[in-house]
Order: sequence, then C-alpha cells, then structure tokens
Amino acid sequence: MTPGPAAAAARADVRELIAAKGHVVDNARQAIDRLDVAFESGDLQRTPELMLFLADLAPALEQAEGQKLGGKSAEAARFILRAIDRELDRA
Repeated sequence: MTPGPAAAAARADVRELIAAKGHVVDNARQAIDRLDVAFESGDLQRTPELMLFLADLAPALEQAEGQKLGGKSAEAARFILRAIDRELDRA
C-alpha cells in the first residue's frame, strides 16, 4: 500500500467516482482516468490484481461510434468497479 496524503486523496477520489450518481460506464471511465493520473504521479502503485481488473473493465467500456452502452456493459462495469474499490487499499 502506498502511504501518504496523496495516496489517500487518490483512493478517495476514485471511490467517489465509483459511487457517483450517473451512468456507471461514464463513472468507470472517470475512475480509470483518475487511476492513470495516480499511477503516473506515483501516488498509487499498480498491483497485479488492480491491473487485471482494469484490463477486464476495458471491453465493458468499448463501444462503436453512436452506440449506447448499457445492460451487460453496465452490469460488468459495476461488478468490476466493486473489485477495484476493494483492491484500492493495496495500491
């Protein structure tokens, strides 16, 4: 686990994005963006499990231009975001 206030802030930001009202797919994209920033700045460490969850999340967020995501994509994103939330304390 990465210690310090920057790591705690990054975890809190990601958790807030995961729990935000709105479409879960949009929330997932924002959470991924925040995680990318935290990884690049060294605020959080990449764990093998977290990287696996992020790789699993990518197909749920893909869409063709003009295609709406919902149903199974939203359900998959919701499930994977819960796993990411649990793993954040190890990052």
